[in-house]
Amino acid sequence: MSIIFRYLIRQVMISMVAVSGILLLVFMSGRFLKYLGNASEGEISADVLLPIMAYRFPGFLELILPLGLFIGILLAYGRMYLESEMTVLSACGVSDRQLLGKTLIGSFPVMVLVGAMSLYVSPWGMKQVEHILADQAKATEFEMLVPGRFQELLSGGRVTYTEGLSDDKRRLEGVFIAEYGSDGEGLSIITAEAGSQLIDKATGSRFLILEDGARFDGAPGALDYKVTEFGAYGLKIQSGTARDVELEDGVSTGTLWASDKPEDRATLHWRLSLPLIVPIVTLLAVRLSRVNPRQGRFFHLLPAMLVYITYLGLLIVARDALADGKVPEWLGMLWVHGLFLALGLWLQFGPAWLHRRRLMREGSGDA
Repeated sequence: MSIIFRYLIRQVMISMVAVSGILLLVFMSGRFLKYLGNASEGEISADVLLPIMAYRFPGFLELILPLGLFIGILLAYGRMYLESEMTVLSACGVSDRQLLGKTLIGSFPVMVLVGAMSLYVSPWGMKQVEHILADQAKATEFEMLVPGRFQELLSGGRVTYTEGLSDDKRRLEGVFIAEYGSDGEGLSIITAEAGSQLIDKATGSRFLILEDGARFDGAPGALDYKVTEFGAYGLKIQSGTARDVELEDGVSTGTLWASDKPEDRATLHWRLSLPLIVPIVTLLAVRLSRVNPRQGRFFHLLPAMLVYITYLGLLIVARDALADGKVPEWLGMLWVHGLFLALGLWLQFGPAWLHRRRLMREGSGDA
């Protein structure tokens, strides 16, 4: 039996890793493109993209692993049904209950991993993202520049362009700056061959010293622009407003446990629900993986995915209802887990129970 157990778990885990890898690539690529867009708009620096994605990795993993396990069981066992391997195992004395029990044992490490990610690792990662975003909010315009792009930065009314930027972000080449006057009227355009950053040691203020350029002041459409050429010209660099960036997913589980706010309690219930998904979807997948060879390998995937999507959707509805105070906390999301646990048990044992009842009735009728 140990050989059979290892074979079954190996087939499931190989499929789970493959599916989870593809899903991670899809979800993380979408999130990376969003952050990349923020970086191109000057909201965050391109240097922090990889650290943010690394810290957010556990949050993606906690959501993808249950789905990867679910699809992995469907694919692995579905193939074994099509190739009559399950028929051979049944002939060797492996019952449906034993198959379910071995699969549940194999899914236990996945449940532990998802629980660790949900309760501890993912909140810690999101807290690090909070710190990164808070530091970015305090960054200067100079640090947010991206060569080759027109950017409206922290000052709001100033658009800056530079052809080149040194690695230490202290020197610019080919500078163009346009800004409106303080009253919203009039336009100032500054061009310069180069620029460098200067920090006033007395006040800590930062200035951009432009070299060999000109300033054009006037109103768009008018012909009375004032042109001033300069060898050196100083502009004060604006800094972002210092603020704390708080993400709901960055609150520690201990803090949520001690909180009385409905929103925090709903988040706590959500984190506790993620590891509970694993054994329930395992129970569902073992039964839904049964496939008739005449139906094809992937015929059973559509109804199975509809079941999973409904399960996850009801959990989200339950979380929102709990946050709004529409559901008592003692019930929380347990009603959703209970509903799909009952469905899984019925799919697994209900047909056999009905068959025994029918045989008993037929036996009583013959007597």
